[in-house]
Amino acid sequence: MEKWLRPIVLVGIFLTFGVVMKDSWSAKAQTRRVFELRTYTAAGGKLPRLLARFRDHTMSIFEKHGMSNVGYWVPQDTPGSENTLIYIISHNSREAADANWSAFDEDPEWQRVEKASQVDGLLITNIESVFMESTDFSPIK
Repeated sequence: MEKWLRPIVLVGIFLTFGVVMKDSWSAKAQTRRVFELRTYTAAGGKLPRLLARFRDHTMSIFEKHGMSNVGYWVPQDTPGSENTLIYIISHNSREAADANWSAFDEDPEWQRVEKASQVDGLLITNIESVFMESTDFSPIK
């Protein structure tokens, strides 16, 4: 290779490497695992039925659609202990969360389960959702 051509080739290699690595870093930032904290308020007296629906159906349907079950809780103290379910699921990215929820909502099994569980009226009166990402010091990533 001609001496004058070497610097040009090296610059080209470094520029190509930089673009590839930048795209890789951007992709990693965009596909970072996200956690979703959800709080459900059950209709009066229906918390046991809501918990049963999650235990018997919802959790497995979540997994089928790329949502990882992290944990489920009920408050110890009233009034929350009477009507509140709090849970965390995770998604591979925020974009994946949107796709996961769409697929979940369209799932015929979910539609059947939801309809059957609400023959006596709605189970849930309110849903709150918060998307979160792990801090650099968090034990869970």
